[in-house]
Amino acid sequence: MTELLANYVNGSWHTGKGQGSTLRDPVLGTELVRVDATGVDLPAAFTYARDVGGAALRALTYAQRAKLLADVVNVLQANRAAYYEISTANSGTVKNDTAVDVDGAIYTVGQYAKWGAALGDVRHLADGAAVSLAKDGVFQSQHVQVSTRGVALFINAFNFPSWGLWEKAAPALLSGVPVIAKPATATAWLTQRMVKDVIDAGVLPAGALSVICGNSAGLMDQLQPMDAVSFTGSAATAAVIRASAAVTRHSVRANIEADSINSALLMPGYAADSEAASLLVREAVREMTVKSGQKCTAIRRILVPQELYDDVAQAIGASLAKVTVGNPRNEGVRMGSLVSREQYENVRQGVARLQQAAQILYDGRAQALVDADGAVAACARPVLFGAKDADAAALVHDVEVFGPVATLLPYRDLAHGLALAHRGQGSLVTSLYGDDAQALAGAALDLAASHGRVHVISPAVAKAHTGHGNVMPQSQHGGPGRAGGGSELGGLRALDFYHRRAAIQAAPEVIQGL
Repeated sequence: MTELLANYVNGSWHTGKGQGSTLRDPVLGTELVRVDATGVDLPAAFTYARDVGGAALRALTYAQRAKLLADVVNVLQANRAAYYEISTANSGTVKNDTAVDVDGAIYTVGQYAKWGAALGDVRHLADGAAVSLAKDGVFQSQHVQVSTRGVALFINAFNFPSWGLWEKAAPALLSGVPVIAKPATATAWLTQRMVKDVIDAGVLPAGALSVICGNSAGLMDQLQPMDAVSFTGSAATAAVIRASAAVTRHSVRANIEADSINSALLMPGYAADSEAASLLVREAVREMTVKSGQKCTAIRRILVPQELYDDVAQAIGASLAKVTVGNPRNEGVRMGSLVSREQYENVRQGVARLQQAAQILYDGRAQALVDADGAVAACARPVLFGAKDADAAALVHDVEVFGPVATLLPYRDLAHGLALAHRGQGSLVTSLYGDDAQALAGAALDLAASHGRVHVISPAVAKAHTGHGNVMPQSQHGGPGRAGGGSELGGLRALDFYHRRAAIQAAPEVIQGL
């Protein structure tokens, strides 16, 4: 029988008492490990994290907690090769895609270690300057932010088992808040291994970091008023979290990242062979194929002036035709697999659904797989849709196919193009392509109302920009409306979620004593 991964709670390792779920290689179909949380004492786990882990973290200054993050980086770097192997086996990713997850996580933790060190040896943050509440300033008000005295529960998605953990854990731990991670079952192996390496290295205080693999039943029931929950996944599960007693009755803070129909827009006035159009094509193809399109930030709608529709369709199709799909262990493969056959079936059904509203402009499904059996492997090949009537094709603005799938849409003028981008009803990111700084700035401000991030690509940044779908810790990650209404990262802004703001009203000498 395959190895059963243990859960780390209450300061020790616990294996589940049930059969659990078997994780498989999505390309070969072979069994890898099992995960199960049956029998784990959840009330005790949350109490231990709050009382033991929370107290230990809050006793440290920001600079000291930043040092803990630097130590975590060293541990992760030392075990990086093993993480790459696990990612290939469990997520079916090629090396470049693994780097987005693993190296992106290490980079993010390292950034928070640097930013935290600059905060110094203090245990609270001043929020603005003191203001007078009485004549002659004898009574003042000073806002402060202090660590919440609860636990941070992370319920994460399957597509980023490494980055998904650490982009949340870094600001939480820096804030002095203990973490309980619940990774998605399908790819939980990498998350569990990283937590195990950090725990075995002894670089964090007891109770600061826990991991529970397997069924998530009962987790939300453990949350108390000072706790926080951060979720990444489907809108359906997000609705369940929002409706839970923890949120509705106990006002537990909830940060949600849900479905997002992201877009990319080529500004009007450019020829098909212009650099702006070429940049759009390049980025669209990259976003369709990196991690096999399994990114919440991937481009799903490609908006172009109607006179360029056919030319852009041909350019994207020609580039997609060069993408080899199959076993990520083969050096000739550029795009690996989806994370499971279940996800493969979801993508297949999504493609069939989009066909009701759009026509297929490029169909990679006839392409032969490299070193992979199509009856076993979860390898989805890229499909580009198109809908010449972008207004009538309602499905493409509402349905997200979480794989290498995107839809090309024409617009009449810029106002129409911007309106189409807004039809995502709230997205994580949109990208703009052009070289007119004033026009780009105006469009970016317009789109900011319904997007968490506006990524503007002009020839001046062609070689320097970080990518439409890459989430950098310096910038906000999140989006309004259907994207969940949440907010993560954004430098030290991420610490707000794990702090409580209070106004201290007192005499000047007391305020100075803070």
